[in-house]
Amino acid sequence: MSTNPYATRVEYLDVDGKRIATDQEGYIQDMDDWTVGYVYALAKKERLEITEDHWDVIRYIRDYYQMHRVQAQVRDMIKHFKQVWGPSRGNNRYLHDIFPRGGPQKQGNRLAGIRRTKGEH
Repeated sequence: MSTNPYATRVEYLDVDGKRIATDQEGYIQDMDDWTVGYVYALAKKERLEITEDHWDVIRYIRDYYQMHRVQAQVRDMIKHFKQVWGPSRGNNRYLHDIFPRGGPQKQGNRLAGIRRTKGEH
């Protein structure tokens, strides 16, 4: 029996007494399993302290996905947060500073419970 080198290994994140399946990078496997507790558990694993700015981005990502059924692109996030936060925080650098493990499109999506896209590495 050969193993597929591209197969995703399932891991589990303990969230409020429940085991949530993720891939090896922390992307949730069943988006219906996402909870606020998931955010805090994954953030702890990734050594990230969640702030209100993180929550603003997480809510934006989730709302965008609910509305469009696709992940938000970073340029759309920048445009939105430049209007909401102003240019000092509504920019690519700040979004990558608060999501240091892959920026808002990777780490933000993981925390928001959005699955990895097929083209993403």
